[in-house]
Amino acid sequence: MLGDMYLKEFLEKTASKEPVPGGGSVAALSSALSASLAAMVANLTIGKKNYEEVSDEMVEIVEELNLRRREFVQLIDKDANSFDSVLQAFKMPKGNDEEKQLRTEAIQDGMKYAAKVPLGVAIDTSKLFEYIEIVVKSGNKNAVTDGLVAAMMARTAIKSALYNVKINLSSIKDESFVDEMKQQVEELENFADRREEEILKLVEF
Repeated sequence: MLGDMYLKEFLEKTASKEPVPGGGSVAALSSALSASLAAMVANLTIGKKNYEEVSDEMVEIVEELNLRRREFVQLIDKDANSFDSVLQAFKMPKGNDEEKQLRTEAIQDGMKYAAKVPLGVAIDTSKLFEYIEIVVKSGNKNAVTDGLVAAMMARTAIKSALYNVKINLSSIKDESFVDEMKQQVEELENFADRREEEILKLVEF
C-alpha cells in the first residue's frame, strides 16, 4: 500500500521507472498535506490565550480535517489502481468482431473510471478551502503562513488531479460523458484559482 510507505520509500518509488505512483497519487498526497497543515493551525489555536472564543470551532475543524486526511491517503492507492481495469481490458482477446466489441467497451469503461477517480480527488479537495479560510482568519496568527501553504497545496492538488482527468478524457469516445466532465473540470479549476487567491489576500506582510 502506497499510503503506508515511509516518505523516503514513497519518493524513491515515485522517481523510479514504474508508472505508479504518478501524478494522480501525488495529487491525493498534496490534498492530504493540505488537510494536515490546516489541522495543525487549528490545533495550535485550541486552548491558547486570546483564542478562547474559537477553540470549540477549531476542535471540530481538527476532527473533520483528520477524517479527510485519512480519506486522501486512501485515494493515493485508489488513484494508483484506477488504470488497472484499462490495462486488463487491453489484454482481452480480439480474435473476432464480438471479442473486439467487448474489448473496446471494456477499455472505454476503464477509461471512464480512470477519469472519475481523480475528478473525485479534485471535488473532495475543493471542500478543504472552507476550513482553510477559517483557520487563516481566526486561527493562531503565528501559524498563519501554514494556513496559506495549505491553500496553495489544495489548489495544486486540484489542478494536478484534473490534468489526469483531461488526459483520460482524450481517449473516451462518449461525447456526452466527455462534455459533462470537461464542464466540471473547468468549474473546479476556476474555483481552485479563485479560492486560493481569496485566502492568500487575507494576509498581508
